[in-house]
Amino acid sequence: MRVFMRRCWGTLPVGGCAGRRKIPQWPALAGLSGSPGGEDGWGVRVREKPPWRVLFFGTDEFARETLRALHAARENKEEELIEKLEVVTVPSPSPKGLPVKQFAVQSQLPVYEWPDVGSGEYDVGVVASFGRLLSEALILKFPYGILNVHPSCLPRWRGPAPIIHTVLHGDTITGVTIMQIRPKRFDVGPILKQEVIPVPPKTTSKELEAVLSRLGADMLISVLKNLPESLNSGRQQPAEGVTHAPKISAATSCVKWEEQTSEQIFRLYRAIGNIIPLQTLWMNNTIKLLDLVEVNSLLLTDSKLTEQAVIPGSVIYHKKSQILLVCCKDGWIGVRSVMLKKTLTATDFYNGYLHHWYQKNSPVQPSQCRFQTLRLPPKKRQKKKIIAVQ
Repeated sequence: MRVFMRRCWGTLPVGGCAGRRKIPQWPALAGLSGSPGGEDGWGVRVREKPPWRVLFFGTDEFARETLRALHAARENKEEELIEKLEVVTVPSPSPKGLPVKQFAVQSQLPVYEWPDVGSGEYDVGVVASFGRLLSEALILKFPYGILNVHPSCLPRWRGPAPIIHTVLHGDTITGVTIMQIRPKRFDVGPILKQEVIPVPPKTTSKELEAVLSRLGADMLISVLKNLPESLNSGRQQPAEGVTHAPKISAATSCVKWEEQTSEQIFRLYRAIGNIIPLQTLWMNNTIKLLDLVEVNSLLLTDSKLTEQAVIPGSVIYHKKSQILLVCCKDGWIGVRSVMLKKTLTATDFYNGYLHHWYQKNSPVQPSQCRFQTLRLPPKKRQKKKIIAVQ
């Protein structure tokens, strides 16, 4: 069996019959022997079929869709897939809490805040966008381990921000992987189910998240319907094609006009624009680019663009379309609104700042009146604390 660290089996009675068949004994991974009579090392009787007792770990909107599917399955008394459903999330500064907590409270599901995971008995754990390493001791408490709903085609984009990196790097295909959690490292466990879909052209990470969240929720329910069989048929991730999707920092949002093409800047905008506005420097002031648009090819024939020498970062106001045209490494991007102390339309920005540049005998040099790359100071590295949950 490839879905566990080593082959660990015990014999358990099936349905009260004299015959016995082999089913996985998860606690044996920690050197614990399964108890006679079909119990694991904590005295929890191992079920061989649904309904399952599930503990869910999640935080954001992607995870909320998975929790919604689990809750719907629990409410469906005819199918009897989920008997018990409880939720673990992380603390939030917002009084309402994160999307997963909001849904759990509305649905009257028991909720625990990490590192509290309750003390109930469960058959299987489910993780979606949780962002915390789970200790081996915690994983071993679940007879069938912990499943992860991961929005990428693993081993591509292991890590906390797979959807963002899918859009940022211009991937043409993506998907969802249902895998089994392993301790100490993220996203390295065996694959139980994987589906591939094309990435829609010009999609944003938020739009892609909505598509993948629904796909992942459906796939998880399919795996839970045949959980022992799914675990038995799991396959190890290939060693080739591993890429990592680290968290996005504020530095990622700083546009590098001399280095990035218009396509790269638009991909950056679609990937993180709804989370962190793109940033640049304007006459020693930080300015945020709020609404980017692609530039119509007809605008590029404008005399303002063709009759003067321009360098990356140069800003020209196009009055007819009411957008700012900004030169980058290989072309132009359009900006409809910015934030400089307050939100300004392109017209407002031109009237308040740019028109001085176009005035004759202006003391302002053209080299000053352009967007320049914002260099943020590096953050001090802090030692990460990994909490082992017992």
